[in-house]
Amino acid sequence: MTENKQMRITISDRRDIDLEKIIDLYKANQWSSADKPTELYNALKNSHSLFSAWDKDKLVGIGNAISDGHLVVYYPHLLVHPDYQGKGIGQMIVEKMQEKYGHFHMQMLTADGKAIDFYQKVGFKRAGQTEPMWIYKGDEH
Repeated sequence: MTENKQMRITISDRRDIDLEKIIDLYKANQWSSADKPTELYNALKNSHSLFSAWDKDKLVGIGNAISDGHLVVYYPHLLVHPDYQGKGIGQMIVEKMQEKYGHFHMQMLTADGKAIDFYQKVGFKRAGQTEPMWIYKGDEH
């Protein structure tokens, strides 16, 4: 557990997070996965890793990882509540992920918009000439 003393933000690896708190966070960020609450909840709970950021009992950030546990990790979600963005919370979650996966052969994610600058600041870079490809059921991109 990590704590930011100025704001009293705590980073936890607990998985017993109330679904309503998760959905509120995803809706605040206008993520379409909030429209599939059961699938979202199961996906997060069954992730290889799940880290959440808390301001007392308010969920203010979340990030998860999908991994083979040895060589490759993919980071599908990293969200910070809009009222808490720009305060280092996303970086705190990434640091926790790096403690666990920093030695892996490949760490991957897909970033767009303002997330690109954030991920570059925390050490990620474009993967050569690769192009992201997907079959996507959301509508926010």
